[in-house]
Amino acid sequence: MLVSPHRTLYLIAYDVADPKRLARVHRYLLGWKVGGQKSFYECWLTRAELATVTHELGELIDPASDRVHIFQLDERMQPKCYGIARPAPAQSFILV
Repeated sequence: MLVSPHRTLYLIAYDVADPKRLARVHRYLLGWKVGGQKSFYECWLTRAELATVTHELGELIDPASDRVHIFQLDERMQPKCYGIARPAPAQSFILV
């Protein structure tokens, strides 16, 4: 996959208790994701974008009852898919 060397692959997982907050977090992350499903999204982010996403997610959730986890992934590892899952197509993309 061709990606800018300044971007790093992250997996963002969330568990939000309130349906309204859940919808807001889901809509927000749709703008950043390049793959994933349900409440797990893969995102290629620069350091500045990661700081923005981290800050804005913190504003969208209730820290007392919601959880957001951001994991840095190693893009050199090949994905392992089980069942009917298929890896995302390896295509270049542009964030606008």
